[in-house]
Amino acid sequence: MKSIFTPILFLAIAIATVGSYTSCSEADLPNNGDPRIRYVRITDPLSADSLLIGAGQGNLIAIIGENLGGAREIWFNDRQAVLTTTYITNTSILVSVPSLVPLDITNQMRIVFANGNTLEHEFEVQISEPFVNSINNEYALAGEVATIRGNYFYEPLTVTFTGGAVGELVSVEDDLLEVRIPEGAQPGPITVETNFGRTPSDFWFRDGRNIILSSDPFTGWWNAAFVVSNPGAGDPPAINGNYIRITRAISGWAWTEVAGGPASAMGDISKNIPDEAILKPENYYLKFEVNTLKPYNNNMIKFNFGLPSEVNDAYQWAPPFNTGGKWQTVAIPYEVVMQSYKDLGVTPVVNPDGYWTRILIHGPGDLDCDIAFDNFRIVPKIDENKSK
Repeated sequence: MKSIFTPILFLAIAIATVGSYTSCSEADLPNNGDPRIRYVRITDPLSADSLLIGAGQGNLIAIIGENLGGAREIWFNDRQAVLTTTYITNTSILVSVPSLVPLDITNQMRIVFANGNTLEHEFEVQISEPFVNSINNEYALAGEVATIRGNYFYEPLTVTFTGGAVGELVSVEDDLLEVRIPEGAQPGPITVETNFGRTPSDFWFRDGRNIILSSDPFTGWWNAAFVVSNPGAGDPPAINGNYIRITRAISGWAWTEVAGGPASAMGDISKNIPDEAILKPENYYLKFEVNTLKPYNNNMIKFNFGLPSEVNDAYQWAPPFNTGGKWQTVAIPYEVVMQSYKDLGVTPVVNPDGYWTRILIHGPGDLDCDIAFDNFRIVPKIDENKSK
């Protein structure tokens, strides 16, 4: 009996000891061992005192509290966040706010623990308003489908053109919209609106500002034969009056001047570059529409825009480029263009009498050329007049 009694006695003492220890431990735990959130903050140690009542999609946050070590799930509205066990302690949880937009917005964060209990805390997921970056063709015709790139395109949404015309949505992804251009769309910004905000574009649809080469009408020294006024079968459609089309075989290093000339030959259009674009080119784009009916895959196209006189080897718009027979907008940071002139020893300066203009095809390799251009312009990167 003694040999049997002794282990039983030891077991009873052990259970009593553990029970006593557990009871003391729970009593000693903050909030009697129940989970509690004291606050939420950003994770930057230098800004640890920056407390949050909400955060944007994808932001990493720190949940600070007590008895949090048993957390197994965290939900923001109806979207579950991804938890990493190494980022969970009794006093903190590091977690990223889900990027997916919620369908049921409760402005609640809910933590589910291993024992099945839950803890709720008011916390707003700040859904981003639409971000509108670009459109593939700023001069798309009514009825054509254009592609708008950006982000946070969450349905339901609308695409409204200056003048009030609303585009027909063809497809919607988070970072890409396809929209059919409506009749009555006027020049100006395009506005994308969702349940989370509205954003006008910095670019202008059918942007007629600061056009420096259009052939409406033709001016300059070269080359009236390239101007298309009445498109026929096989020609690209007109998108804004006349356009330039070059259709010929061009040998390597052949000198093919397409359009332009000095300010005196170009006329008032040569004065359309804003003074600020010469002084602060980093705030502007060189934009134009291009249509390659055959790929631009050899040779070199050189642009002179904003110069006091010609520079033969700049700016070089290098191949390859292919639009597949459709009009497409090209945007080149104007500071890149200007730097190419400076690198060759020519620094543009403000000239109220206008500027030198030229498109020159001149470079290595034979080019079977069939390319059209329209609407060369120097326009602001940011539309400071847009309203939200």
